[in-house]
Amino acid sequence: LQKLIHLLQATDDPLIQEQALITLSNSAAFSVNQDIIRNMDGLSVIGGMISNGVPKVKEKALNALNNLSMNIKNQEEIQVFITQVCRTVESAPLNSDVQLAGLRLLTNMSVTSDYHQKMINSIPCFLHLLSEGTERTQIQVLKVLVNLSANPAMTRHLLRAQV
Repeated sequence: LQKLIHLLQATDDPLIQEQALITLSNSAAFSVNQDIIRNMDGLSVIGGMISNGVPKVKEKALNALNNLSMNIKNQEEIQVFITQVCRTVESAPLNSDVQLAGLRLLTNMSVTSDYHQKMINSIPCFLHLLSEGTERTQIQVLKVLVNLSANPAMTRHLLRAQV
């Protein structure tokens, strides 16, 4: 895991980055690996890949963070990327793999109300995706919106959103 994290930092080759992210993502299926990746500063390295210009690398970084977000301590670190993930979802091509990967991560990060405030500005985007997206996109957006709607503090923001 440490070598993969170092490899991500050391290379600019998108194919190597993509494969390293896939391997880290698969490794995150085991809770012990989630802790190891966090303790090696892997979350910030993977999070840094969200801004990568190559869509496949961006998607794989979002997928890896999604798998790593199943851990509460990891969520505390991943939450610093929520605004960036929301911007990525908004700017990604409609129904793209990048958009879906970002929505899946936001779904996990919105299970508790801890980070809902960081998603408020994206509510109009979520509602737009709900009306314009394919069924896959709509289902993923609905998961985020259901999580947000479970928080009474979000009611006003959800009802006042301009679409």
